[in-house]
Amino acid sequence: MLNERCTHIKALATMKHPKRRECEECVQIGAEWVHLRTCQECGGTRCCDSSPHKHASKHARATKHPVIASAEPGERWLYCYPDDAFA
Repeated sequence: MLNERCTHIKALATMKHPKRRECEECVQIGAEWVHLRTCQECGGTRCCDSSPHKHASKHARATKHPVIASAEPGERWLYCYPDDAFA
């Protein structure tokens, strides 16, 4: 459910989808991941916080890109890091 205070999710005009079903950073270092998330600012796909390297949240902190979408087949949800809000 959308947190009514989250302006980041409300501001999204279109949803970005993964170009590939892989964590671009894990591939570079030969690591494995659990689930994938796609940044709604830049479109990059990275691994979730259940994965050893947690690349999606590291990317969000480093770039201030606030919103990710699940890149898992059959899942349709968004998450905003600063507001800790799902939609």
